[in-house]
Amino acid sequence: MVIAPTLGPLIPGKSAMKKKPMYLHEAPGGLAPQMNRSFDAHFKSNAAYRATLPDMMDAVNAAEGAHVPIQQVGCANFRLPLKFRARGGKIHILETSVTGTVSLEAGLKGINMGRIMRSFYEHADEVFSFEVLRRLLAKYQRQIGAFEARINLSFSFPMLQRSLRSGLTGWQYYRVAFEATLDRAGNFRRIVEFDFVYSSTCPCSAELSEHARSTRGAYATPHAQRSKARVRVVLADKRTLTIEDLQRHCANALKTETQVMVKREDEQAFAELNGTYIKFVEDAARLLHRELAADERIFDFQAACSHLESLHSHDAVSVICKGVKDGLRADFSDFQSLVC
Repeated sequence: MVIAPTLGPLIPGKSAMKKKPMYLHEAPGGLAPQMNRSFDAHFKSNAAYRATLPDMMDAVNAAEGAHVPIQQVGCANFRLPLKFRARGGKIHILETSVTGTVSLEAGLKGINMGRIMRSFYEHADEVFSFEVLRRLLAKYQRQIGAFEARINLSFSFPMLQRSLRSGLTGWQYYRVAFEATLDRAGNFRRIVEFDFVYSSTCPCSAELSEHARSTRGAYATPHAQRSKARVRVVLADKRTLTIEDLQRHCANALKTETQVMVKREDEQAFAELNGTYIKFVEDAARLLHRELAADERIFDFQAACSHLESLHSHDAVSVICKGVKDGLRADFSDFQSLVC
């Protein structure tokens, strides 16, 4: 218990602050000496000293507020380089944002958050996969004493893409997130989230432009815009799906992925591609549904699309899900995160 500083009596006409305050601390052997306001860079702790350090987790009646459990508590956005395997066996070391949380029972004050971070450093040399995340979640439950645990890894994944006609290649980067959960019954769920950026040309605008050209000889171009789809898939039990597989699904469904390296022949080809695959945002959602639903490795999915309209001052959006009973719902609302 900290004893308030001794300032002496307040005497009219005299400043009570002339006396230097004395900060004292209760200690097992009596009152400790006055605090030394300097940092001792040479001090070393040992096991005996660490045993004397106070631990709020052991305090009696330490929990504040309502006596209720907390569904998620932990660390968010701590970053470190982690290894991920690409198709063909190539290993990428990528800066990764990690969120690790566990459930907390009503009678417990809190968790040791340092254990969540340290567990990742203990596995930092491994190539990360869902199997590694499963082991980490089990360790959370065992060491922290939680019933439910969750991990989310968010990173930018590079893939080399070839231009449409010139043969140039360039690195395309995709936002990816691996999410793994382990509940109190031992059920392990694996989710992959993937962002795909594409171009969308408005079918209505395309028809109106052709009408102006054919009836009045007026040069007109349809409006097109950079667009983004965020696909969230739940993997089926004992099945694997690579990041490259998800990219291929999105490319097959939407056709008009934005380009990295282009020459004039590539730009012309891209214009032709957009003219061939014109689409409303509703079309984009249904095209993704058809593609993802055909893959038996995907148990459930949600797809959110946003077309950053060049005609309007607002965006056109759509959300679709597979429709699995008690599965993912089309309740996506963070469209601002789809601005690209």
